[in-house]
Amino acid sequence: MAEPEFTATGVRIGKGLRSLTRAGQVRISDGRLRLLTSYGSEIDSAPVQAVRASQPWFAPEDRALADLNGTRYSLTLGDHDPAPGQPGPPSARRFIEAVRKAAGRGG
Repeated sequence: MAEPEFTATGVRIGKGLRSLTRAGQVRISDGRLRLLTSYGSEIDSAPVQAVRASQPWFAPEDRALADLNGTRYSLTLGDHDPAPGQPGPPSARRFIEAVRKAAGRGG
């Protein structure tokens, strides 16, 4: 298995008004985006080319939306990238750029 192109831990993942996990993982590797629980169980996954990632208009900087397989998930990442060597999720903007880059849509 190749090294992941993007990994974020400690991510709150929700669907609609329901929270699915408060410390989940988002991983892009082998051309797929995977949403995982804090225990590593898969919530959903899809080929990166089929994923739409965006940032909601009237939401804090740490929020991103990801559409996978017809389902919209809300992701709460960091509002800024952590300092080098410090724990914490990367910014929502970096997640969106990683999805676009992995799908070959620029970034």
